[in-house]
Amino acid sequence: MRVFVTRPIPRPALQILHDGDLQVTLRPHESPIPRAELLAGVAQADGLLCMLTDQVDAEVLDAGPLQVVSNVAVGVDNIDLEAASARGVPVTNTPGALTDATADMTLALLLAVARRVPEGDAMVRRGAFNGWGPMMMLGADLAGRTLGIVGPGRIGAAVAKRARAFGLEILVAARSDHPEVGPRTSIDDLLSRSDFVSLHCPLTEETHHLLNARRLDLMKSSAYLINTARGPVVDEAALVERLRSGGIAGAALDVYEQEPTVHPGLLEFDNVVLAPHSGSATHRTRNAMAAMAARDLVSVSQGLEPQHRVN
Repeated sequence: MRVFVTRPIPRPALQILHDGDLQVTLRPHESPIPRAELLAGVAQADGLLCMLTDQVDAEVLDAGPLQVVSNVAVGVDNIDLEAASARGVPVTNTPGALTDATADMTLALLLAVARRVPEGDAMVRRGAFNGWGPMMMLGADLAGRTLGIVGPGRIGAAVAKRARAFGLEILVAARSDHPEVGPRTSIDDLLSRSDFVSLHCPLTEETHHLLNARRLDLMKSSAYLINTARGPVVDEAALVERLRSGGIAGAALDVYEQEPTVHPGLLEFDNVVLAPHSGSATHRTRNAMAAMAARDLVSVSQGLEPQHRVN
């Protein structure tokens, strides 16, 4: 099997491909692959190992003799699953591998925005810290507050487990009950009751702009929004307006609606923490994700069903 890999991947995952007797074409550039280069790479490939930034649609699926698409991500909103299924092309993802890392990042963002960590860091670096003061850099407590989790899947459940250690009460908004995570309620009720709202739902047609202007207006003026899911779940223009009006206390984002472009309005605020989509960015996690994707490619090359097929 000939495999096209759209970006450099950790060496252990690359070794898995080579040990499986796959012929690997590895694009050596870390930047997102241009469309023309993706189409050209697929033209000579039986397997595609792609990233969440690679849009794999019908045109890409028809550009070569693809037998499998292996996505180094848990979300597959970058892939046209219907088109892949129609062509008999299995699509795989990397569930579970990034749960802990993303949950850790969620709490890091929550703490950073609640306790104004980036603001304090900037103050010290510019020489404006003149000593402790009783009214300086006051932030929000976590103990006794409510965290609303939208989408309590693996990551949401891991966030809830960590949040309880800080004394947070948990609410969840989901299609079904998740008693092991927290009591379920409607998303509108969750937004109106929560002091922190953390998004962990997949990006679908239904969840696109799930947090629109109307729903953002339901949040408390003292509440914070954390998004480590997908950027388009939030209407960023509406979020900027809510921040400008003082409608919420702040936001911490790891993903963006027009990623990698960030809405310029978000850059205006000290009470907004911005991270570069690094929720899964630990050595162990990225190694595990790439290895899972590589093993599924090897499985297909051997005539086996890939373990993490999603279509």
